[in-house]
Amino acid sequence: MPKIPIIKILLALLVVFSCVCSSINGAVSYDDKAIIINGRRRILMSGSIHYPRSTPQMWPDLIKKAKDGGLDVIQTYVFWNGHEPSPGKYNFEGRYDLVKFIKTVQEAGLYVNLRIGPYVCAEWNFGGFPVWLKYVPGMSFRTDNGPFKSAMQRFTEKIVSMMKSEELFEPQGGPIILSQIENEYGPVEWDIGAPGKAYTKWAAQMADGLKTGVPWIMCKQEDAPDPMIDTCNGFYCEKFTPNKPYKPKMFTELWTGWFTEFGGAIPTRPVEDIAYSVLRFIQNNGSFVNYYMYHGGTNFGRTAGGLFITTSYDYDAPIDEYGLLNEPKWGHLRDLHTAIKLVEPVLVSSYPTVTYPGKNQEIHVFLPKNGDCAAFLSNYDPQFSAKMTFGNSQYDLPPWSISILQDCKKEVFNTAKVNAPSTQRKMTSVGSFSWQSYNEEAPSSDSSDTLSMEGLYEQLNVTRDESDYLWYLTEVYISPNEQFLKTGSSLCLQ
Repeated sequence: MPKIPIIKILLALLVVFSCVCSSINGAVSYDDKAIIINGRRRILMSGSIHYPRSTPQMWPDLIKKAKDGGLDVIQTYVFWNGHEPSPGKYNFEGRYDLVKFIKTVQEAGLYVNLRIGPYVCAEWNFGGFPVWLKYVPGMSFRTDNGPFKSAMQRFTEKIVSMMKSEELFEPQGGPIILSQIENEYGPVEWDIGAPGKAYTKWAAQMADGLKTGVPWIMCKQEDAPDPMIDTCNGFYCEKFTPNKPYKPKMFTELWTGWFTEFGGAIPTRPVEDIAYSVLRFIQNNGSFVNYYMYHGGTNFGRTAGGLFITTSYDYDAPIDEYGLLNEPKWGHLRDLHTAIKLVEPVLVSSYPTVTYPGKNQEIHVFLPKNGDCAAFLSNYDPQFSAKMTFGNSQYDLPPWSISILQDCKKEVFNTAKVNAPSTQRKMTSVGSFSWQSYNEEAPSSDSSDTLSMEGLYEQLNVTRDESDYLWYLTEVYISPNEQFLKTGSSLCLQ
């Protein structure tokens, strides 16, 4: 037996040990087809649930219903102004217990897409920015500005450090498979030009330098620098193409409805159209779809942001504001997810061949080398049904619908054929109820907290966002000798 140098034996042992550790700790990466988790490409169905828009007591049930509905991932923003209401003083309790929320998702066996931002928009007060940022000297938001970048980096590092210490990133054995930096910044960048481009590059480098072990995304960011993945938000995203051919096609916000405004109609979106949007995206090589929102919840306190945004953030989501199933939306999407999983191995291992059998008709066929097959039959006509022949069979497609054919034969789902039950919700009294009122005293002009000036105060500078109310008192001194008092003529104050 030939002698093997000791150094070679040690190297071999190191290689084996490295492989074992890798298989235990896991890894998340991507290619042009999909997000890859532990070496396996995945078609991932995701849903947005914002932890501060529900109570911790609701979280387990909401997440269970999301899992029962066929989701793989829970997506949430991180709300800076809720976590750092004053500089350096943090709040991670109650509805803002981010770690508890993520661990609840982990216990259910689901993944997490953590959208750190820290600008989030989300119809949330100040887009998630704490109001004290406004008063930092030299501050200019979301641009190549030193004070802003310094504050943003500190908070981002704070969140990433918390996640690492709790071992919540997937390579540590946790559920977080994706993170997001910034939010829908592309339109802002194009508007402000060079400072925006410099800020985008800095944000990407800063995030990548945190070494989380999972991919970072930048939504609505066409020039997202490598290795950031640019993603799409909207009602439909089938025409979206990533900015590099080696990045997966991801739909981070498929809007299931819309937010409600005081005085406006309550927005709704038919589940048939949502399912149609999902399959148009997937048949065009999409591999990650997130419903915004899957549970909208409630804007508690003064967290609603924007003009006339209501306390309710129901969003016509599959799980309603109160945590109840919104049928048939929840059930139809569950059936959709079941059908997608039936053909997932075929979708992630081949590219579609597209044919056009008639006007407003398409057939997408996925045919990997192992001989398996899946097909999508599409009727894009918004008014008329279509009879489509594929293989040796004929299929009836309602208007504006897509069918999935498992093994390129059996129709396992059609977006317009809803089998889930519909439910009618009723509000019932749970006890006696009576209105209460109270008189609010207006401050007097000699109150200790009264300010005076010629002109109007800027409300935010005075209240520091601690109140929606700013009383204005005006005093006018009229001399007894004024002529209008003697003649009875009208008075005009200018």
